[in-house]
Amino acid sequence: MKIDFMAEAQSLREKLISLREEFHQTPELGNHEFKTAELIEKVLDEAKIPHKRILDTGIVARVEGKLPGRHSAIRADIDALPITEATGAKFSSRNPGFMHACGHDVHVTGALGAATILQHLATYMHGSATFLFQPDEEGDGGADRMIKAGGLEDVDAVFGCHVDPALPAGHVGVRYGNFYAASAMFKIAIIGKSVHGAQRDKGIDAIEVSANIIPKVLKIPGGVVSVGKLNAGTAGNILAGRAEFAGIIRTFGVDERARMCREFQEICEQVCASFGARCECDFNLSCPGVINDNDALTSLVEETAREALGSERVHRIEKPLFISEDFGFYIMARTGNFYHVGAGCECPLHSNNFLPDPDAIITASALHAAVVEKFNSQD
Repeated sequence: MKIDFMAEAQSLREKLISLREEFHQTPELGNHEFKTAELIEKVLDEAKIPHKRILDTGIVARVEGKLPGRHSAIRADIDALPITEATGAKFSSRNPGFMHACGHDVHVTGALGAATILQHLATYMHGSATFLFQPDEEGDGGADRMIKAGGLEDVDAVFGCHVDPALPAGHVGVRYGNFYAASAMFKIAIIGKSVHGAQRDKGIDAIEVSANIIPKVLKIPGGVVSVGKLNAGTAGNILAGRAEFAGIIRTFGVDERARMCREFQEICEQVCASFGARCECDFNLSCPGVINDNDALTSLVEETAREALGSERVHRIEKPLFISEDFGFYIMARTGNFYHVGAGCECPLHSNNFLPDPDAIITASALHAAVVEKFNSQD
């Protein structure tokens, strides 16, 4: 039986848009998505989809088809950001200082839409579909913890999407190979010697040392280094005995990330030695990057999107992106594919005006469901 997944998603349009607005109004930070999780569970209960909690706010749900087939998973991140919303939407955040500024309200609604469609069509569905509602993508990465808690049990491949402000609503982007960057957060402490400002020759100025390090690390080739925070000193007439700066390294692939971290630390140590200072370097290896290294799965997603949406709405993303995403943990644990759904919103991700078009929800719902059925039905 040939299924029109877009028609199935459109039949849920009013319900899904209302649900997205409810998620958008109640944003919660990573590992604190308690109301979000309760709403997800309510929707799953209404659709008679079995589910269970893992971690404090993570949820695993499963739809069983009546026909034999493989087992795929759809992942949706559910956390928000510490941003004050400025969209002016009637369904703006009711939690002051917090906002769904990265489209996770669309992600979770799209996954629930796909789950509802597949449950309704279970008689014609092949295999099984697990839905992973993951906390803390924006924080220290909930993906790895979801996997370690058993979220991928018996799963053959994992799929997921992110809304993309560069694409119109109703459009999809696919990428072969390197897609998102691996990242490492860093915290650097420079320890000098504090003295009266009139006696600079007797001290070691931690600010001056930092000022010599930062331009050098920003120019390390092979990726992008950003320093987003710098603190130093206690008074304007005292040489700073300690300075601290923090930021993030982004590069494509974990090997390049390791090389850049080594080079970063070597620069810190060499500059400190030239001033008689010392340093403490802390690198937190976070997201491993997203690499769509299974061309067959990328091709499957591309073909499925063309069938569901029309070829004119499907685009190949030509260049990898230096943003980070913890979906790469799923691909490393099994195999999988990550794709983009057009946001129809020109504001960038993490902007306080970011508000994806409702059509993104319908597109994500239909594409997720169609990808699951296409993958599960193949030998």
